[in-house]
Amino acid sequence: MAGDDDIFESLRLELRRGTLILAVLGQLRVERYGYTLRKALAEVGIEIDEGALYPMLRRLESQGLLISEWREEEKRNKRFYRLSPLGTETLARLIVEWRALNRSLDGILEA
Repeated sequence: MAGDDDIFESLRLELRRGTLILAVLGQLRVERYGYTLRKALAEVGIEIDEGALYPMLRRLESQGLLISEWREEEKRNKRFYRLSPLGTETLARLIVEWRALNRSLDGILEA
C-alpha cells in the first residue's frame, strides 16, 4: 500500500538521520573533502547525497564539531573537513551512547 510505504520511508529517513551524523563524525577523524567523504561512506554501505551532506557539514561546523579549511588540490579549491577537539570529544561520547543503545535494542529486537 502506498500509505504504508510513505510511513515506512518517513521512519527510515528519521532513523538514518542520527546515524548519518555519527558516521560522518567517525569518518572525519581523518581529514577529507566532501567527495572523498561521500566515497568513504559509500564504501562501507552508507549512501548520502550531496544535498544532505553539505548542509550537515556546515551545521556540524557551526556547532563547533568540525574545522574546515580551503586548499587547492588538483588545481581546484576544495574545502577539507576534520574533527575539532570538541568534535573528537563529542564523537567519543556518542560512540558510548550508540553502543549502549545498540545493546538495549538488540535485547528488545531479539525477544
